[in-house]
Amino acid sequence: MTSKEIRDNFLNFFESKGHTIVPSAPMVIKDDPTLMFTNAGMNQFKDWFLGNSVPKYPRVTDTQKCLRVSGKHNDLEEVGHDTYHHTMFEMLGNWSFGDYFKKEAIDWAWELLTQVYKLDTNRLYATVFEGNPQEGIDPDNEAANEWKKYLPADRILLGNKKDNFWEMGDTGPCGPCSEIHVDIRSDAERAAVDGATLVNQGHHLVIEIWNLVFIQYNRKANGELIPLPQKHVDTGMGLERLCMAMQGKQSNYDTDVFSGMIKEISALTGKDYNESHQTGVAMRVIADHIRAISFSIADGQLPSNVKAGYVIRRILRRAVRYAYTFLGCSEPLLCRLVPTLVSEMGSAFPELVSQKNLIEKVIKEEEESFLRTLEKGIRLLDSLMEKNKDSKKISGEDAFILYDTYGFPIDLSELIAREKGFTIDYKSFEEELGKQKERSRKATFAQEGDWIEVSPYSEQVFTGYEKNTDEVHIVRYKKIKTASKEYCQLVFDKSPFYAESGGQVGDTGTITSAKGEVIAITNTVKENNLSIHIADKLPSELTGTFTAEIDIEKRQSTANNHTATHLLHRALREVLGNHIEQKGSLVSPTHFRFDFSHYEKITDENIRKVENLVNNYIRENSSRDEYTDVPVDVAKSMGAIALFGEKYGESVRVIRFGDSIELCGGTHTSSTGNIGLFKIISESAIAAGVRRIEATTGVHAEKIIENEEDTIKTIKQLLNNTPNVVNAIQKLVSENDTLGRNLEEAMKERAKALKERVVQDMEVVKGIKVMILKGEHNPEVVKNVAFMIRTEFTSAAFIAGYSHEGKASLALMYSDDMTSHGYNASKDIREAAKFINGGGGGQNFFATAGGKNPDGISDAIVKLIEMVSK
Repeated sequence: MTSKEIRDNFLNFFESKGHTIVPSAPMVIKDDPTLMFTNAGMNQFKDWFLGNSVPKYPRVTDTQKCLRVSGKHNDLEEVGHDTYHHTMFEMLGNWSFGDYFKKEAIDWAWELLTQVYKLDTNRLYATVFEGNPQEGIDPDNEAANEWKKYLPADRILLGNKKDNFWEMGDTGPCGPCSEIHVDIRSDAERAAVDGATLVNQGHHLVIEIWNLVFIQYNRKANGELIPLPQKHVDTGMGLERLCMAMQGKQSNYDTDVFSGMIKEISALTGKDYNESHQTGVAMRVIADHIRAISFSIADGQLPSNVKAGYVIRRILRRAVRYAYTFLGCSEPLLCRLVPTLVSEMGSAFPELVSQKNLIEKVIKEEEESFLRTLEKGIRLLDSLMEKNKDSKKISGEDAFILYDTYGFPIDLSELIAREKGFTIDYKSFEEELGKQKERSRKATFAQEGDWIEVSPYSEQVFTGYEKNTDEVHIVRYKKIKTASKEYCQLVFDKSPFYAESGGQVGDTGTITSAKGEVIAITNTVKENNLSIHIADKLPSELTGTFTAEIDIEKRQSTANNHTATHLLHRALREVLGNHIEQKGSLVSPTHFRFDFSHYEKITDENIRKVENLVNNYIRENSSRDEYTDVPVDVAKSMGAIALFGEKYGESVRVIRFGDSIELCGGTHTSSTGNIGLFKIISESAIAAGVRRIEATTGVHAEKIIENEEDTIKTIKQLLNNTPNVVNAIQKLVSENDTLGRNLEEAMKERAKALKERVVQDMEVVKGIKVMILKGEHNPEVVKNVAFMIRTEFTSAAFIAGYSHEGKASLALMYSDDMTSHGYNASKDIREAAKFINGGGGGQNFFATAGGKNPDGISDAIVKLIEMVSK
């Protein structure tokens, strides 16, 4: 079977078993602070497992795009060097939410693998959890007994907690798991060594293909395991490994998942995949990494220097380095592979098709940028290895300079060093990096307790679309302690507070108890589809009814700005074209920013057009039309714009203001006229093909205009209230240019006179013409003197020790023949600068220095003459 047939058969099989097929969630996670990327198929169902919301279906199945390059699931270093690890991969999965359990999961896994995929039953092994007496967990005899129906006892293996007990994180749902492994070695190899001895031992041909997780416990913050009231099934099978087993290959990269991409890399570079070990590794790295990079960009995560963006940049730079070093690519390569990826995977993941141009442009700019610094960084690393060729060890301090100055992630430096037989002092590197991390940790460290249940509830309800106040009950809370303060998190059964999401900031306000106690809500955030209210303290009584009231003024300003982003989106598409797509936003009460796809700077004329259009839409005073629980297909048929990288359910909310129609979960004003006034603050580029407009509305826009008017008024006053400010400024600029040219000529004449003077006073020291300048001088004049002497004399040194505006200054020039014999002005002037309590530098032929001690100038000159004479 092809990879497409394998994927389709999986989904169709579980659909026949009563599972609902759901689409893959975005690979970049928006509302889970514990994860940057989707690293397992279950991530999009976390709120169902956690009990934050009621599952929509008892059984689901899907193929989920996953990324494992951060946190405890980090496969980056193995990628390309072995045959089965990947950064981005597809995880085929089936789930039960309180419906079926171990029997059905094992029965169906066996049926699919042996009857549909027709894998050789003699090559399959199952592992089950051996138990953990320390935690009071019994062996998973239930799963073992189910496997006995299909496998002999010698192919049902016991596994430890590391391999056969799955946990979502330090806390939360968890349980034993049963892995299915396949032995794809040759018959001769299998006869020589029992496959059971190679399971979970890292053998590249005895591999895990499917993990059946039985979620039956909840791990509390103190480590205690509590049985869950409902038991769940969570399975994951790597498509790439399954393809290797089914297509008779001994490497994932030989399957049709990667073979087309590797063929394209070979064609573009003129290198053969089997040319050498390093060539093969490089092509595997690039074939893998281009998928991770492209899918991340399609899901809205651009490469950057922080958090998830930094992870993507690391992956991209790792691929560029392999292409540069082992495939001879000094020009961008990755961006040229995007069409092949789109052709091969676009039918299963249509976001690749629609985002193709953006993906290509972002990757190309990133490649060009890194290639400019890569050569310098590699030269520096080579020099470090030459310097340390005896010890074969590079200091952590030097590695940190590569990281900090040249953008080399430490794993890239380690990779290059390892290839040359060197090691990096990782401990001292960590110490350098730790200083930064410690500051950050102190600012963000939080010690969390367990959620404390106050009262039962089924699913949280947001009432803020209709209400500004509501009667609520606290259903759970958690205490948080950081280095600087303590606070708590509150969850209500229902809430009018909007939780920060979709770029819109969270609501603030108060809750008031029946006895009149008022608790301030300082923010509202979303975590795994749960709205969490931040408060500085707990109410004295947690039970009973509270009146929740949002800050109405802040909400209204935020809603006005959110509606303005929709109007801006519409105006940009009207002025610039329908290729405009939103790539991100931040909506606050005072201003907003709007990121969008566009490939060039917007002209001032078009910015004015966009601004005028938005203000026209505001004056039209269109009322808000709101449609809830609309099927996605119906919403799109209405013309509603969806954002790539967002996860939408089967039913969505549609917001319409006139011709502006978008899928949106945020709060909006009742009519556009409430916005009042719209003003663009700035327009800039934030990445290749992505630009940002910052803007504001209402009274904040009025303040900007008032400030600009005040500035013009001040300028008029400075120009004696001239009626034509522009003409007056142009006249000033012209006069200033004239004065500047005159001053430049005067300085040149001054320099000529000074040069003649120092030449007359020239002394010859050991065959070197030494010319010295002292006194009070302009640095630019001194520089001109130096360069005139340089063009006229050989075997010459010009030394200046002078003061300027009360500060001590030095300058040193060596003629070109002297620098060719090893004289270095930059090095020498740093020595002399010590006498004036300063520092300096420059080039080998000309350098300058400044200091705080004019009294040391004479000694500095003596020192320079001494160095010249040596």
